[in-house]
Amino acid sequence: MARKVGLTIEDVTRAAVEIADAQGLAAVTIGSVAARLGIRSPSLYAHVAGLDEVRRLVALHAAGAMAAALREATGERAGLEAVRELAFAYRRFAEGYPGRYAAAQRAVRPGEDDELYRALAAAAMPAIEALAQAGVGAGDLVHLARALRAALHGFVALEQAGGFGMPESVDESFARLVEVLLAGVRAAVPT
Repeated sequence: MARKVGLTIEDVTRAAVEIADAQGLAAVTIGSVAARLGIRSPSLYAHVAGLDEVRRLVALHAAGAMAAALREATGERAGLEAVRELAFAYRRFAEGYPGRYAAAQRAVRPGEDDELYRALAAAAMPAIEALAQAGVGAGDLVHLARALRAALHGFVALEQAGGFGMPESVDESFARLVEVLLAGVRAAVPT
């Protein structure tokens, strides 16, 4: 099957990412990506093997973008301040790029897809590094990083679903969640 002249895998990825952010990850289909690229659906198969590959490309892009956003937020900060900034950056990323955020929530085990595993692991590294700088022991790092991610994801998922209907400030609630998480990190640091 002939390829569209000038169409690259980066073009396919960009189109899929734009659809994911605008309409949700579920809206990324062979048909929607092909339409965005101005080609027929069967023609997209000259560039990708199928929908799984398209969604994998979105996840790779998303993991890289999320890792970059979290690294930028932590910057020169260290320890608990880095954890605090990372938490706020996590929420900003989820709000600003909801499709990418959803795509970055995949779980891949080592050996299943090494490239995607490395990309997703890189997105987790800023949290692990910040927790380590805060004094969390090596044996607790993954567990506390998972707890941090679970709490942040839970808040973000509820917020995205419209799950906070009371009139109090959602931003204030998030800030308080972050302080509770930091208190938990402090408690986990050996004295």
